[in-house]
Amino acid sequence: MRLLLTGGCGFIGSAVVRHLLRHTDHTVINFDKMTYAASEAALEGAAGNPRHHLIRADIADAAAVRQSFAGWQPDAVMHLAAESHVDRSIDGPGPFIQTNIVGTYVLLEAAREYWASLPADRRAAFRFHHVSTDEVFGALGPGDAPFTEATPYDPRSPYSASKAASDHLVRAWHHTYGLPTIVSNTTNNYGPWQFPEKLIPLVLLNALEGRPLPVYGDGSNQRDWIFVEDHAAALLQVVQFGQAGATYAIGARQPQSNLAVVRAICAALDARLPDPAGGRERLITFVTDRPGHDFRYEIDPARTEAALGWRAPHDFAAGLARTIDWYLANRPWWEGIRAARYAGERLGRAA
Repeated sequence: MRLLLTGGCGFIGSAVVRHLLRHTDHTVINFDKMTYAASEAALEGAAGNPRHHLIRADIADAAAVRQSFAGWQPDAVMHLAAESHVDRSIDGPGPFIQTNIVGTYVLLEAAREYWASLPADRRAAFRFHHVSTDEVFGALGPGDAPFTEATPYDPRSPYSASKAASDHLVRAWHHTYGLPTIVSNTTNNYGPWQFPEKLIPLVLLNALEGRPLPVYGDGSNQRDWIFVEDHAAALLQVVQFGQAGATYAIGARQPQSNLAVVRAICAALDARLPDPAGGRERLITFVTDRPGHDFRYEIDPARTEAALGWRAPHDFAAGLARTIDWYLANRPWWEGIRAARYAGERLGRAA
């Protein structure tokens, strides 16, 4: 297959690129704007690989998108390009509207035009896979059942609202125009190469440097966690075997409170690099909760597991251990980011 993959230099996108190049014979056309959170280094072995082609362009650039379809003639689209940091969406929602909503619309229109021009056999096999989040479903209470593919939408932040809008557009293009789209919703991803503004790398690196570990509220907010390489493998299953018009909820059945995650990072880091000051949990500081902070997200992946024969192999402890070991072994990458682009106020974001 030839896959047009948007956002392939981002955290999840780069994991998909690495998975495709290591485990398949597919060709990847990597379409990425190269924003602050993109990293060409995260592509690892892609440099010089004849099955990987990087296009530096914005998905909201209609001419560039149409040119990529015409020039590369992809068999499927994997749409991962998105602005995704909730705190940034609260500070300034504009880029989230532009990329997540307008960019998705531009991509859908280019895909529809291209798909309509294909011969019948290729048109039937074509897929447009839109990768989304569980945050579109809103918040769960302590005793609520996990999200499923049938959970009503109830987004609470500018980020989740923009992703919900893009999900609705993708489904509308399927029902109105017949474009064979698929939506997948996943939970919190973690693992190697994650930009150090997200919870796990932020806490890990702050703890390593002896900085405060700010935790929102009392730390009881819960998230479901999936190791990014497990998610990448699931996304390939979706685009290869998913049914047009279907939705797939992708999760690992690993819910954790924010405070439990922070404490697990401290304990794992102390075991590897003992803290002479007496353990890194001393760095935890509880701060005022952020606006619109959803209490709990959790996904029930049973339908996806049954439909695609996939199940996440990593539990949280195993995935966290791999993640911590990777960051300890790759200091030049994250030290450069923190020195050049991630100083001052952004280091103080809470969990």
